[in-house]
Formats: sequence, C-alpha cells, structure tokens
Amino acid sequence: MALELQAVSRVVKGQVHVHPTTLTLEKGTMNVLLGPTLSGKTSLMRLMAGLDAPSAGRLIWHGTDVTGVRVQDRKVAMVYQQFINYPAMSVYDNIASPLRLMGKAGAEIDRAVRATAEMLKLTPMLGRKPLELSGGQQQRCALARALVKGAGLVLLDEPLANLDYKLREELRAEIPRIFEESGAIFVYATTEPEEALLLGGNTATLWEGRVTQFGPTPAVYRQPADATTARVFSDPPMNFVSCFREGQRMNFGGAANAPAEGAFAPLPEGRYTAGFRANHLHLNTHSGRAVEFRCTLGVTEITGSETFLHLTHGQDRWVALVHGVHDLKPGSEVSLWLDPAHVYIFDAEGRLAAPAAYAAAA
Repeated sequence: MALELQAVSRVVKGQVHVHPTTLTLEKGTMNVLLGPTLSGKTSLMRLMAGLDAPSAGRLIWHGTDVTGVRVQDRKVAMVYQQFINYPAMSVYDNIASPLRLMGKAGAEIDRAVRATAEMLKLTPMLGRKPLELSGGQQQRCALARALVKGAGLVLLDEPLANLDYKLREELRAEIPRIFEESGAIFVYATTEPEEALLLGGNTATLWEGRVTQFGPTPAVYRQPADATTARVFSDPPMNFVSCFREGQRMNFGGAANAPAEGAFAPLPEGRYTAGFRANHLHLNTHSGRAVEFRCTLGVTEITGSETFLHLTHGQDRWVALVHGVHDLKPGSEVSLWLDPAHVYIFDAEGRLAAPAAYAAAA
C-alpha cells in the first residue's frame, strides 16, 4: 500500500516546475519535502493531491493509476501554511464539515469528530469558535478537519510557518504522535533542516524542481549524495572551500592541511571541494588534528547562548556558529579551527567523493 510517483513532471508555459521525479511513499510513513522557497515543494504536493495534472508520468495509489482522477475522488487531505477554519462554526462543526459533505450518518460523524478531537487534544474546545482559540489550537483544528476524513494521504504545506516560536515547538512535538496514531502517509513540506530532523521519517531534498536525494532523514543529513543536497540540508548553508590531494596530504589552502587518512585515504590525487557545517568551526582548537583557517570577520549575530560569525576566507563567504557570546571587532582577523573528521569531500561534478569520517562511522 503506497503512493508511487513514476517519472512525474510538471511544465507550465515552458517553465519546468517539477523535473521528472520517481518516488515511492509507503503507508504509515512520515515524508519531509525539504528545500528553499521555489524549490518545487508545493508543486510536487499539488501533483500528489491531484490538484494539478502532471505533464508526464503517472501516479499510482495502492496499485491503481490515479493520474487523471479528480482530487474530490481521492482520499487526500491538505493543510496549508495559511490555516483555514470557518469562523462562524464551532470547532466541533468545523471538524464535522467534511463528513457532512460526504453524507455520513450523524452517529458516525459524532464518533469520528470526538476521536479526532481527542487525538489532537481539542476535546475541551469543541464548543468554542476558532477565533477563541490560540494560533496553535486553530492549526490543530484545521489539521483535525483534514484527518477526520480518514484520508490515506495527508499533505502539510509548511503548516507551522506562520506560528510563533513557542507554538511551532509545541506542534512539532505533537505531529509525529498524530502521524503515528493516524497510520496515513504524511508528506510535510518545510524550508527548515532542523524541522526535518525533528520530524524524522524520510526526507526528500529539493533544489530548483529536482529531488536531489530521498531516504531516511538521518542518512540524508549525514551522507548527502552531492553538494547541492548538503547545501539544502544545512542551516546556515554548508561552507565550501577548494582543496586538493597531493601525496599523503589534503590541502585546504595555504598552511591548512591534514593527513590523507581515514575517509580521505581512497581519494585519488586531484582537486576537490571540501564542505563543512557552521557548527563544526570553533574559535579554539578541540583536538590535535584540527586545521586552522585565518578568516576576516564581517559581522556577528548574538542569539543568546550562541554567536553567528559571518566570515570571509579568500573568495569564499562562510558562517560559523560558536557557543557563547563573543564580542569581536568587525574587520578583524580571526582563527577558526576545524576537525577534518567533519569535512565532506565533493568531486568536480559536485558528487560526494568522501563522507565526513564522523558520518561514515554513524
């Protein structure tokens, strides 16, 4: 029992919104679509829902071709970033509304509404109007209305983007529980790598309408197939620097070099691109193997317990995320230290040539 996308694409007025995509989403799985704005997440969701017809390819639902089937005739539910409730109706009536449209009996509607409200912790609010609820409760009401239909496919298009931080954290923690209880296929679109990691399940990374990688979320994060996937699945985006292997050394520019051992050992001599995440740069060396980079500081952003450092290293612009509050002077030269175990190596085509040693061992 699954949703299969077989070489599905979407072209509008000559512009490619979704390049040919093949994916299989199994029943009872959480699937995250991760990518920046305009990467194709919503376009792909609309194809899954049947709101748009693919320009090519097929959609198979539980073994049946549903490519031309109307969205009204599919068991699909979709919740958008701009959550919508009927303000004149109670929470109970909001949740019940799709079942009434389906012509369900009153007793069946009542059982389904109360069971769904209990799952979403809305039972005490059933008599209230949506505007009497908090933002998080309103979004749960919209989600309940989607789930009550017993849809086998639930599509969530950045559903928490318009909520404040506290409410986002609350619902992020609840959604995996809701997903496990429903047994449906969940597809969740987000621009935030942290959200993908919190939700778990599987992640598809998207870039300019292409799915660059799909698999278990921790595996995609730790072992990105290429530099584009690594960039998408890093916040701030992954830092990159040109490097080369010569003899038994990996050189990252100037005096910054490390032994070509461990994950680097199989690499042929030649030029590559090294990538590493912002949180793996440190203001002090944490090991005897750490490589030193001399950088020029642009600006600092203090978030409370951490500081973002915006840096220039030669022609490259980097971001470091370091613990603590650091009052550093813009324009000053600073040393940043990087353990080679956290370095990914990509070849000239951007494909992963050597995973970071810490990730390969995970």
